[in-house]
This record gives sequence, structure tokens and C-alpha cells, in this order.
Amino acid sequence: MYFNRRCKITFVSHGATIYSEEGRFSDNPNYPPLSDLGIEETENVVQYLKDRGIKNDVIYTSPSVRTQQTAEIVAKLFKQEYVTVDDLTSRKCGEWNGLTYSQILDRYPDGVSQVLANLESGDAGESTPDFIKRIKSVIDDLVEKNNGNRIIIVTHPDVIQAAICGALDISADKLLKIYIRTGSVTQISYFENWASLVYCDHVPL
Repeated sequence: MYFNRRCKITFVSHGATIYSEEGRFSDNPNYPPLSDLGIEETENVVQYLKDRGIKNDVIYTSPSVRTQQTAEIVAKLFKQEYVTVDDLTSRKCGEWNGLTYSQILDRYPDGVSQVLANLESGDAGESTPDFIKRIKSVIDDLVEKNNGNRIIIVTHPDVIQAAICGALDISADKLLKIYIRTGSVTQISYFENWASLVYCDHVPL
């Protein structure tokens, strides 16, 4: 019994990049591309989707190079084109863009504390509450457009964190406690007035 399920979304986190392997923050849509590890991770995700017999009606992706490279590999499995959603971008990093966490601690110790405490974003760019609100609005719109469908969204790990917070009404200060890796799969079912996290951050081997 599906309790009038409106939409089931399988979120695919893009494969690894040199930035993710180094632990760098990045909102740059054009760099970096997938690394060799990222391609391998994505191929494992595709095999997982194939083995589970995941059904799909539409594939959406974020506009960055790394998500579109991942979406291209996923789309081949379903013999479909993918649709780019311009607002499905990762959190805006501001002056933190391209820095590692340790570099941020050295340069902006107060800024890190503010973000972790869910206060104003300061030099970090987009605040956590604003980020979650933006992503929830995009996801709600896609659910509305895909009533009765099963869709795939290929996006960034932090976008999936925000989507989970938005779907389950998790407060913004808990976002960083939701761990989403590159090359992982998360599934959420959306109903009329609530949502259910089916599984989270599964990394196929």
C-alpha cells in the first residue's frame, strides 16, 4: 500500500573529483570534472540501479560538469536524455570556494563556528537555512510536475543533504550530521503531506 504516493525520487550523488578527494569546498559549476575514481563510482551506481531494477520516468541533473558527466553515464542505462535543472546547484561557498576545511579553520575560524551553529553565513556565502529552503522549493516543484512518477536526480552531496532536511523537516543545524558520499544513492518517497526516507547514502561496491 503506497498511501497515495505522489513521487519516488532516487538521488544519485555525483562521482568523486579531485576536490572531493581533497576535502575542498566548491560551488564552481565548471570545475573540477569527475576523477577516475568518480567514473568508477558512477559505474558502480549504474550497476546497482540495473541490478535492483530501478524504474524511472525522468532523469534530472544539476548544471555542473561533474553532475552532468555522472548523469550521462546513468542516462545510458535507461536510454534516456537528462533534463538540467538550473537551480539545483550546490551551496554557494563565497570566499570558501576551493578551500579545504583545515584552510577555512585557519582563515575564518569564526565563520566556521557560525555555520556549524546555524547562524548567519558570513564569508561562507549561502546560509544553511537559505540553502535548504532553495533546494526544497526545487524538489517540491519537481514532485508537483511528476505526480505518480519515479524519477532520478543526479546532483551534489550537499544538495541531497538539504533535500533530506527539507523532506523530513530536519532543522538546518543538523544538516552536516547527514553524511552523503560521492557515488552514493539515496531514495525518498513523497506523499501528500509527508515524505519517507527509504534508504540513504548507499555506496554500491
